[in-house]
Amino acid sequence: MNTEDFKNTIENMKDLGFNPNPNVFQMEIPNAKDVLWRGIKYFTGNAAKWQPEYDEAAKWLENNHGKGLLCLGNCGRGKTLICGKILPVVLNFYYHKNLTCIDSIEINNKIDALKNQNFVYIDDIGVENQSIRFGEKRWAFPELVDAAEKRGHFLVVSTNFTVEELAQKYGVRTLDRLRAITTPILFSGESMRK
Repeated sequence: MNTEDFKNTIENMKDLGFNPNPNVFQMEIPNAKDVLWRGIKYFTGNAAKWQPEYDEAAKWLENNHGKGLLCLGNCGRGKTLICGKILPVVLNFYYHKNLTCIDSIEINNKIDALKNQNFVYIDDIGVENQSIRFGEKRWAFPELVDAAEKRGHFLVVSTNFTVEELAQKYGVRTLDRLRAITTPILFSGESMRK
């Protein structure tokens, strides 16, 4: 079996639901730093202040290399502002894509629908509890990460948890998959909320 045989066989098997190389969403926003800054100013007005970690977010917007985004770190640094307010507008404007945005406490009630969404943002992951329905226990977030990796879905996550805390709560396997499908950005420093 040669490389061409693999390619042709995989292509034929797609009709059966087998897709080991899912298409991922490639994003390249022109003038990303300016776009991000305009979004920050729009939502925060006179309180707008550029933070060092925003450079990394702008770099990701310029070319996401087919990956989603993992914003983690201190509260009040702009994670939800970027992921939950600015990014949905940018995706819709440039690509006509709708980012499904939910709070982590809603994930248990919506997990089956979320696993079928191509563009998902979960805010404040880590604070949700394990789901127990009719005696069945489920951790929704690991299921969502697993589905996103297998299907090539675009996943955006924000959290105040550290990498170690995420690994402790969800396991090393989930963290490893999350790292494979997202670009991590650490938000540090004092809260800007007043």
